[in-house]
Amino acid sequence: MADIKILVVEDDEILADLIQWRLKEMGYKNYLIAGTGEEGVLKAEQYGPDLILMDITLPGEFDGIEAVERIRVKRPDIPVIYLSSHMEDDIISRAIKTKPSGYIAKPFEDFELNMAIKIALNHN
Repeated sequence: MADIKILVVEDDEILADLIQWRLKEMGYKNYLIAGTGEEGVLKAEQYGPDLILMDITLPGEFDGIEAVERIRVKRPDIPVIYLSSHMEDDIISRAIKTKPSGYIAKPFEDFELNMAIKIALNHN
């Protein structure tokens, strides 16, 4: 698991720190944080992650769903798990169109995150 590269795109610094801690506790040691959709797209291109944990509501020019759409142009195979407190039908419909590997509602438990990551990586 130490060689799995995970990109976390989350603008809430406290939550990003918590996710980093959780990943470390799960045995993932190779991860990078981005705080905007634009930064997420750039880091996905540069870092070449094996998995992306993507917040939907992000500051900047575009949200997490549009960030995934842009990432998918060059990396259509990368598994993406959305992390969001939004459960509105229109947002979920937009997210589904990007073919994510998962969608976890915030707040989430360590077990939920761990299982979603394992399933996403196993399917890829």
